[in-house]
Amino acid sequence: MAALQSLALASPVSHYLHQPRSFLGSVSSPVHCGVRSSFNGQSFCLPHSRLASIRHNKASRFITMMVKPTIQFVQGTDEQTIPDVRLTKSRDGTNGMAIFTFDQPSVFDSSGELGDITGFYMIDEEGVLQSVDVNAKFVNGKPALIEAKYVMRTPREWDRFMRFMERYANANGLQFIKK
Repeated sequence: MAALQSLALASPVSHYLHQPRSFLGSVSSPVHCGVRSSFNGQSFCLPHSRLASIRHNKASRFITMMVKPTIQFVQGTDEQTIPDVRLTKSRDGTNGMAIFTFDQPSVFDSSGELGDITGFYMIDEEGVLQSVDVNAKFVNGKPALIEAKYVMRTPREWDRFMRFMERYANANGLQFIKK
C-alpha cells in the first residue's frame, strides 16, 4: 500500500487533489469534471486550463513501475523453475557470460499450448535483457533441461545484468556463492 501511495503522490494529477478546492463560482476559468484518479476512484474537478497543462506537460517526471523480475522463454509466460546461474568474467572486467541451467523447466509442460521457445528473456522494471543462445538437452527422447547463455560485452551491460540478478535473487530467494 505504501508503494501505491507514493506513486499516487508522485503523479502530476495528484498534486491538484491535495490543494484546497473552492466551489460556489469562485473559479474564474471553465471547470472540467470527470477526471478520475486510478488510485482511489474519486472524481475531482480541475479548471480546464490546469487540465490542459497536465496533459501537454512533457516534464521529466518518471514513475517507475514495480515489476517482479521474471525469466521467460516464450514471451508472456513466466518460467517457474529457478535456474542455477554461473558467471564468468574476463580478467580485465570488460566482458563476461552468464550461463543459466534450468532442470525440468516448466516451459516444457506447456510448450505445445504456448508455442515454440523464441529466446531467453530477463524482464524487470528497467526493461528486457534477451539472448537467443538457448539449448535444450534431452534424456531418452524427453526434454530434461535448458541451458541459456547471456553474453555481456561491456562493463555497462555487466552492471545492468547484475542489477537484474540482484532483483531476481531477492524475489526468488537466491544467494551468491563465490567459488
